[in-house]
Amino acid sequence: MQKLLSVAIPSFNSQDYVSRAIESLLPGREQVEIIVVDDGSTDDTSRIAEEYIEKYPDDVRLIKKENGGHGDAVMAGLSAATGLYFRVLDSDDWLDEESLHKLLGVLEEMRDPDKAADLVITNYVYEKVNEGKRCPINYRKTLPVGRLFGWDEVGKWATGSYILMHSATYRTELARNSGMKLPKHTFYVDHLYVCYPMMKVEKMYYLDVDLYRYFIGRADQSVNEKVMLSRMDQQLKVNRLMLYELDTDSLTNDAQREYLYYYTEIVTLATVSFLLRLHTKEDEQVMQSFLDEIQEKRPAYYKWLTKGPFTKHMIGPVRNWPHWISYPLHRLGYQIARKLFGFN
Repeated sequence: MQKLLSVAIPSFNSQDYVSRAIESLLPGREQVEIIVVDDGSTDDTSRIAEEYIEKYPDDVRLIKKENGGHGDAVMAGLSAATGLYFRVLDSDDWLDEESLHKLLGVLEEMRDPDKAADLVITNYVYEKVNEGKRCPINYRKTLPVGRLFGWDEVGKWATGSYILMHSATYRTELARNSGMKLPKHTFYVDHLYVCYPMMKVEKMYYLDVDLYRYFIGRADQSVNEKVMLSRMDQQLKVNRLMLYELDTDSLTNDAQREYLYYYTEIVTLATVSFLLRLHTKEDEQVMQSFLDEIQEKRPAYYKWLTKGPFTKHMIGPVRNWPHWISYPLHRLGYQIARKLFGFN
C-alpha cells in the first residue's frame, strides 16, 4: 500500500546532525518514506544515510546528486516521492514523535479522496537550543481546528504566524503539478516552496500540534542574521521571483490572493529590514530602488503594500515618512519582532 507521507531531507555536509532528523521520522516509518537527498556533500552524510538503509531498507532512501543548493535538493526529493503527501525536513531540524503519529492518523483518513486536503497545516517551534529557549508558532486564532475548510473560513493572519515550509504538508500530486521552480544555488527558496503549491490549494486542514522543531543557533545557518546580511543578493532574487513569477493577481478567491499578498509583504519587509540593518547609504539606495521597481512593475500591489497605518503595512512609512524618522523606527521594529518571534 502507498505510504502516507514522503519526507525529503535536503542535506549538504550534514554528518553532525542528519541522524537526528532521520531518527525523528523512524517512529512512523511504516507509513513514512524517508528520502535523504545528499546535495554533493564531501563529508559522511551519505555513509550515515546508507547505514540507516541497511537497517530499514523499506523505509529510508538516498539520492546522491551534484551540488545544486537547497531548492534543487527539495525538487529532487519531490520528484522521487511516492507518498500520498509530501513535506520537507531540513537536516538540522527534527519532528516531534507524538505529533508525527497524530499527523499520520489524519493522513490515514485522507486516503479517502472526499476527505483529502490539499494542504495540512501544523505548528512549528523555533528551538534556540544554545539559549535554552523555544518559541512555538500556531494558527489557532486564524484557522478552524481539526476539520477540512476552504479559504472562505480563514480568519485574520496574526503577525508572525504565516504558513512557512515548516508548517506545510502538501498533497504530493498537487505540489508536483504546481509548476514549482526552485532556482539552483540560492538560499531562502523555502518561500517559493510554500507559494507555488499555495496557488493551487482549495481545501485545507489544520492539525494543532507542535510538529516541526526548527533549530536556531549554528553560526553558519542560513537564517543567522550575519549570514543573511551577506546574502542580500539571494534574498532579493527570491523576493523578485515571488513578486514577478507568481501571478497572484490572477487568483479569483479574495482570501487566497490576500494571503499570498501578505506572505509576499513579509518577505519584502525582510528585504527592506536587512538592507536598512546594513546601515550604509548604498544599501539604503538599493532598498529604495527595489521599492521603485515594485511600484513600476506591480503598481496595484505596490499601492496595497504602502497603504494603511504603520501597524498594518510597515513598508508605507519607509516610503512616505522622512527618512530620519522612518529608518530608525523600522530598525527598532525589526529588533522587537526578532525578540518576540525568535526567527534568527
